[in-house]
Amino acid sequence: MESNAATNIEKYFGGLKDPRVERSKEHKLIDILVIAICAIICGANDWEAVAEYGRDNQTWFKTFLALPSGIPSHDTFWRVFGALDPEQFQNCFVAWIQAVSQVTADEIIAVDGKDVRGSHDKGLGRKAIDMVSAWATSNRLVLGQRKVDDKSNEITAIPGLLRTLMIRGCIVTIDAMGCQSEIAETIVDQGADYILQLKENQGLLYADTHLLFTDLEQSGFTAYAYDTDKTTEKDHGRIEIRQAWTISDAELLARLRNADHFKNLQTVMKVRHERRIDKTVTVEEHYYISSLAMTATHLLAAKRAHWQIENSLHWVLDIAFREDASRLHKGNGAQNFAILRHIALNALKQETSVKLGLYNKRLKAAWNHNYLLKVLATLFI
Repeated sequence: MESNAATNIEKYFGGLKDPRVERSKEHKLIDILVIAICAIICGANDWEAVAEYGRDNQTWFKTFLALPSGIPSHDTFWRVFGALDPEQFQNCFVAWIQAVSQVTADEIIAVDGKDVRGSHDKGLGRKAIDMVSAWATSNRLVLGQRKVDDKSNEITAIPGLLRTLMIRGCIVTIDAMGCQSEIAETIVDQGADYILQLKENQGLLYADTHLLFTDLEQSGFTAYAYDTDKTTEKDHGRIEIRQAWTISDAELLARLRNADHFKNLQTVMKVRHERRIDKTVTVEEHYYISSLAMTATHLLAAKRAHWQIENSLHWVLDIAFREDASRLHKGNGAQNFAILRHIALNALKQETSVKLGLYNKRLKAAWNHNYLLKVLATLFI
């Protein structure tokens, strides 16, 4: 089974171009990659820990890796992943996930960015890298990621990420940053649908959508045809009430200024979120546009699923993988380590035989090679 895992890792990532010159290759690139993946699954959060894990498990690794010069030093891991082409690594990652998982129709794909805070370098004037990720909410998998260019923002990174993914039949949700006509067009051209949060910087479209729902409310909900849904949740003394109203009348939507900038726009939605904690009540209202002509119930559920990317990906990376504490900031190291974390997280998320959080799953994998193999088997066997 060990050799199968290594063979399948090589199958999907063996095409990576080794950045080293031939004379300096004391260690095989696939050995370096396999050790890094296993170490990060098992709790390593930096290159020193990766190398130490390798040394402590050298006898086990020798049963299925060549290791011509033993376990690489932490400097070797640092140099190799600092020089490795992250674009090529990302492409291998996407090809791997598309080969070993199936994203079904109506899957909600949440897209959002996250700063890797520890990756900044004040001495070089380099800010922390921002990684935009696509998260499949039902499959609980990272489908892909892309680093935001240093002199750009997520708006330019999102279309490039979406074009690499197989999302036909899916529903892509993005917060207000992603409410751009190019992004909507990219999603539709990929055969998917979108739910995008409107922001006031969308100017005329935001103003007209706001006015449309204001008129509806002031008329006692008689002015236009609409659909609505409401959910209430109670948990630990907190009550959360969400109510959505949707309008899908094509003639009405055609009157919204700049609506024609967004390909296949079919529905606008208003969501009121009320939170009650003891006697404190807060209310927020947001507006959305969608290429779907679905009920308020379905659109509200899809919109709520978007935030799984915060709880199941971003929060887990910070708490279980200590991502924001990482101080990797040389070369491509931070970006490539982020991809390695996503590989480890995907494998750990898919292993469901034990009811543990991700942090404790990492510990269990470190203590028990058989469990580590079960984790690897979820996506590599």
